[in-house]
Amino acid sequence: MWGSVGRAGIAAISAAKQFVSRLYTSRMTATRVLVVDDDPAIRNMLAEYLGAHGYEVALAASGAAMRAEIERASPAVVLLDIGLPGEDGLTLARYLRERHRVGIIMVTGAGDVVDRVAGLEVGADDYIAKPFDPRELRARLKSVLRRLEKTESVKPQTALRVSIGRCFLDMKARSLADAKGREIPITSMEFDLLKAMIEHPNQVLSRDQLLTMTRNREWEPFDRSIDIRITRLRRKVEEDPAHPRAIKTVRGAGYMFIPSK
Repeated sequence: MWGSVGRAGIAAISAAKQFVSRLYTSRMTATRVLVVDDDPAIRNMLAEYLGAHGYEVALAASGAAMRAEIERASPAVVLLDIGLPGEDGLTLARYLRERHRVGIIMVTGAGDVVDRVAGLEVGADDYIAKPFDPRELRARLKSVLRRLEKTESVKPQTALRVSIGRCFLDMKARSLADAKGREIPITSMEFDLLKAMIEHPNQVLSRDQLLTMTRNREWEPFDRSIDIRITRLRRKVEEDPAHPRAIKTVRGAGYMFIPSK
């Protein structure tokens, strides 16, 4: 009944089904990227370019639209224009870092060095200056995603409640409290820093290591975000912040957590 043409047809149908299955699976597992930019030409260009390279791309022209998109489906990385009208990119980056575990790439002006440093200080993972080559942006995107994946794959086991200085860090609730149980407000970045140091007690951690563990990016010259947050944390956890015992500075090397005896 089935001749050579029939067998060829069956093979073609089978190949088509496999292709559709792979296509469907790739779309279901595609990395989601949220582009936040008020310029429709840039949004559309990035949607077309990144979409052609296998990414699932969502678009937002404002902070309100960004929040709505994140509520709809959480992205892996947010490409965030620093020069947005209304809520600017720095404000939105701070919002993202305190509430969501996503990669952040800031898009800045070509000569805005101050904006780049400010973006890194509020927790951005990387930045790129306009005008940019989409190929460079994709390379930076892939680099951030690799660091995110590496960080997520290494999860040392720690106690659920850890003493640090005069306080206790609840690892499950992501909260900090003093000896009397009174909660002390901390940001997401501050919690991640404490967690990273607690998971590596009595070890010197460089700024580069701390940024990789917490923000999935490497330290750059003039980036003071780690130093600023360490200072803030010492005010919260140390008996005497001017003479810290829990979070020690190792001059020229980085910081070290000393567990209470």
